[in-house]
Amino acid sequence: MPASFASLPKPPYYAVIFSSQRTDEGDAAYGEAAQRMVELAAQQPGYLGVESTRGSDGFGITVSYWADEASILAWKRNLEHTAIRERGRKQWYAQFELRVARVERAYGWRRDAARADTAQSSDAEPDRRHE
Repeated sequence: MPASFASLPKPPYYAVIFSSQRTDEGDAAYGEAAQRMVELAAQQPGYLGVESTRGSDGFGITVSYWADEASILAWKRNLEHTAIRERGRKQWYAQFELRVARVERAYGWRRDAARADTAQSSDAEPDRRHE
């Protein structure tokens, strides 16, 4: 899954933050399962997007974004997701932590947008899309 920024609506919305430490087992099967979970989550009502990264040491963080808590609970109860979660506990993860947070404020900055702003004005401000 290539790393990229999720395109999200104006807050409020929810973030499910999944931090994990991988074991050395089942790399090919893990990659396939992770991709399937992204595809399946994207089909769920209330899903807004995902951002994910994993280091060479096996530590990873995946943040999925949801419209509301009911959507998060429905995703948790999805049968295919439940089965993969159990396989992860048995085979792929040495440890994980899951946190759910309500996003109240969000803003960002892009280099190419800043260059365009600078060309128009010497008093360029960061892109404050969601502030």
